[in-house]
Amino acid sequence: MGIDAGFDMVPRLSSGANDQQKWEAFIEDVKHHFEGDPVFRVHDNYIEFESGEYPMLPLQGHKVLRFSSKLCRGVDPYIFGVTSLASKHFGSRVRKWVDGFDERYHYDWNEVNESWKLYDQPDQSQPDSELSTSLFEIHDVPLKGRGLVAKYDISIGTRIICEEPILLAQNMSPGILEAVLATKLKALSKEKQRQFLSLRNNYPGKYPFGGIFRTNSLPCGSGASTGGIYPTICLINYSCSPNAHNNWSDEAKHETIHAVRPIRAGEEITISYDRGQPFVARKAFLKTSFGFECACHVCTLPRAEREASDNRRMQIDELDTSIGNPINMMRNPKKSLTDCYSLLHIVEEEHGEYSVPLKARLYYDAFQICIAHGDLARACVFAERAYDARAVCEGEDSPETRRMKSFALNPRWHSTFGAYSMKWKSKKEDRPIGSNEEGFEKWLFRQ
Repeated sequence: MGIDAGFDMVPRLSSGANDQQKWEAFIEDVKHHFEGDPVFRVHDNYIEFESGEYPMLPLQGHKVLRFSSKLCRGVDPYIFGVTSLASKHFGSRVRKWVDGFDERYHYDWNEVNESWKLYDQPDQSQPDSELSTSLFEIHDVPLKGRGLVAKYDISIGTRIICEEPILLAQNMSPGILEAVLATKLKALSKEKQRQFLSLRNNYPGKYPFGGIFRTNSLPCGSGASTGGIYPTICLINYSCSPNAHNNWSDEAKHETIHAVRPIRAGEEITISYDRGQPFVARKAFLKTSFGFECACHVCTLPRAEREASDNRRMQIDELDTSIGNPINMMRNPKKSLTDCYSLLHIVEEEHGEYSVPLKARLYYDAFQICIAHGDLARACVFAERAYDARAVCEGEDSPETRRMKSFALNPRWHSTFGAYSMKWKSKKEDRPIGSNEEGFEKWLFRQ
């Protein structure tokens, strides 16, 4: 027996040149720090500490999910020493944890054990390009046309694609949109014209360009009136229970796709762009807006299970509306925080591993409730969780991820600090130490 301790790399590093250079600098730092130590070993593809459970670090950074060991006499200095060096190089991307305390590890142990098996193998990956084509292949998918299929196992938080649109257009009447698209297409290269015209059209008829745009465009942000066309991202098929998340960066003017749960080699990569509606409303929205009927496993559940799913989705909508009501937040913040607690459990039950994007928003809502009443201790925890979730589904370079990180470091920076009251006044250091997970959650949500 014993207590496990170490760190998880969240999100995991890519195989791109930038991340690998950072990892190599870290490895050189580790080698220099532990040079001459009798338990320190350098192998062809990894380094190892012959103490405790023989914790290892791969020489290729994209392989690492966790560095840890059960604590026992002798191994502690290596676990905490390497963790300290990793924090120096990768900052808050290094999630430190000690089993049994309020710190929580990020990755599932099965996934971690599989990653450790790769450490002794020569690196087979190719450096990431603007489109990380090494991670997926384009295949014909039964009943769906072309789609993206994972070429290798993809871990949660991995950036699968980063792509700029070849064409942008706003919502407008069909005739005007057709003329606008025709003008924009003439200005594109022949290759980009072919990419646009090769996309599916679920609205054949009088306006072919508009039909392609309407079928494939993704909004440039939540509720945006402008949509974009992407040669590769537009091939990703829809699911009501997807394994990836799309996000538009208005700052960088590109769309990213991140894995929000582990994706196995051979599995289709999918995203969702519905509004979390019940089955009938969802079906109508997808048919009207995108011209198809979804046949994913959620939409084809037996009637009783589908009705249970619909009930959960309606509860999610009701709780979300209640939480977003500023009057409730001001007059009864404890109820608003309880609604967040209820919403968290329903979201996990309904969406399972895809709940990460929804949790990012939920944790920020909870942060705003706490900070508006002066509760820095809880606000800091919620900001950390919102940051972790944003990093997984949007990446460290996302403006929203960076914003959540700034609030985690100093929640006082938020414009609503103490705006409603200071009746929950606390300091960042006031969070409980040593409580179990259930006790910590009850404290966090004031249950």
